Amino acid sequence: MGGVLLPNLMDSFQLKELTLKNRVVMSPMCQYSATGKDGMPTDWHLHHYTSRAIGGVGLIIVEMTNVEPNGRISDYCLGLWSDAHRDAFKPIVDATHQYGAKIAIQIAHAGRKAEDAPEPVAPSAQAFDETYKTPRALSENEIAEMVQTFKAAARRAVEAGFDAIELHGAHGYLIHQFLSPYTNTRTDRYGKDRTLFAKEVIRAVKSVIPDSMPLLMRISATEYVDGGYDIKEAIRFSQILKDEGVDVFDVSSGGEGPIGSRGLPGSHAGYQTPLAKQIKQALSVPVIAVGRLENPILANAVIGNEEADLVAVGRGLLANPYWALGAASELQLPVDAPTQYKAGF
Repeated sequence: MGGVLLPNLMDSFQLKELTLKNRVVMSPMCQYSATGKDGMPTDWHLHHYTSRAIGGVGLIIVEMTNVEPNGRISDYCLGLWSDAHRDAFKPIVDATHQYGAKIAIQIAHAGRKAEDAPEPVAPSAQAFDETYKTPRALSENEIAEMVQTFKAAARRAVEAGFDAIELHGAHGYLIHQFLSPYTNTRTDRYGKDRTLFAKEVIRAVKSVIPDSMPLLMRISATEYVDGGYDIKEAIRFSQILKDEGVDVFDVSSGGEGPIGSRGLPGSHAGYQTPLAKQIKQALSVPVIAVGRLENPILANAVIGNEEADLVAVGRGLLANPYWALGAASELQLPVDAPTQYKAGF
């Protein structure tokens, strides 16, 4: 039976002027391995990311990398607040390019979830839970300074040679905290327009990256805490952020607080894919689906059914650096293995 040839997991994909060799994305996953507590990537990060490039991933997204020392989840998280950090990332970027992958970096600030910060900061003085420190609410002047830290980190990412930048606007970190009615109870303009901080960050970042460079944003497409937003609200603010210049949405959920009466949708395979599909359809924008998609047949179905444009794999790539090559082989699609490994596939 004839018809349109549907996309598959190993098809290339175009993001502005960036061509990905396949639809497999390595999800950003904290390694907590900046052993000097200085935010610097180490040999661990070099080998960790390079091995996934050798293993066939189309787009690697480097783990949450923070714009200032007190914006880290822990003292062992990565940073990009100095030119020395920029220079330390260059060998990782070069190595992943050498083996055919494209590489992005997720820049962020943990806000009230900065566990080791002496005094965390946030939109409002509300702790994540009783085990976390109560943050100090940022002043408007401090918010303006914070926007500049994101701008500086983005500039350094470009100088390091990254192919794309992802802003972390999910999982209860600073940008998400401003977007959420649960964590943003301000009465000033940043409370009246909860998208304002995100918009200012996007504008600042866009001012220092090439027009050809895709800007990704990870969002929590629904919150599970009582008093949080739902998918309808996420679609509304995502449209605003798209209009400001976000090219791709990396669609996750939750992370903002304790699970409330609406509960979780479950943690079964593909449980967040319907959220990605709704964002894609409502905004006519490329999306990355994420969440227990390590089964190659399921991941390929998400692409083939056009529920998402790209599939992010986390745990599967932690367990197996060569997941993408194995997936292609299992799906009987072309396997772009290095010459040295072709006999294995």
